[in-house]
Amino acid sequence: MTLQKQILVVDDDHEILSLLQQYLHKSGFAVITAGEGQQMLAHLACQQPDLIILDIMLPGDDGFTLCRKVRQHSNVPIIMLTANSDEMDRIVGLELGADDYIAKPFSPRELLARIKALLRRAEVTAQAMLPSRYIRFNQWRLDTQTQSLLHDSGDQFELSGSDYRLLQLFLQHPNEILNRDMISDATRGREILPMERGIDVQISRLRQRLADSDKHKRIIKTIRGSGYTLVAQVSYER
Repeated sequence: MTLQKQILVVDDDHEILSLLQQYLHKSGFAVITAGEGQQMLAHLACQQPDLIILDIMLPGDDGFTLCRKVRQHSNVPIIMLTANSDEMDRIVGLELGADDYIAKPFSPRELLARIKALLRRAEVTAQAMLPSRYIRFNQWRLDTQTQSLLHDSGDQFELSGSDYRLLQLFLQHPNEILNRDMISDATRGREILPMERGIDVQISRLRQRLADSDKHKRIIKTIRGSGYTLVAQVSYER
């Protein structure tokens, strides 16, 4: 028997909470809800949901602050709910480590598709752990057990779930050009939407992690009109 995946929904709109609780429950998920940040953090202190749906506009700590707090200790997939016209909200959410976003008002069916896609990607990532614990490239090592980056200088930091999947994708295809649709499918489980800037934000964030700022010596290069490629020799270590 397969255990139910657990979804934590955080929104101060009681109608949305009730709608999503009923809809997701009928779709086979266990659902817990919170109306504000303290409730959310209390749930996370004693439970480990498989995915979080997090509204940006909340009383007290907003969704950005809560996303940042979650990312300090967890790589759980996060879908942020944003106002329809606030593109900057979406960009900021992705920069803070959110995995995807959906604009209000939204279709519950579309949200369900996003949830299933992210959960599939999280499972694929877990199953794709290589026998070798470390993947080395240039002066970096990716620890596939802790999902953290280690530099030869001794610096170390953890990656969010989407950043880890993005880097793992590049390392599985070194020196190959990956277009935006391929990257979006691997990190979010869907093709990129027209005019969507989320992939560029993810690439920029990963470059910052890698201190990859020199345009002439970048590890992740932009191939104009085609996509991105990771230029590095990749090896595996136990």
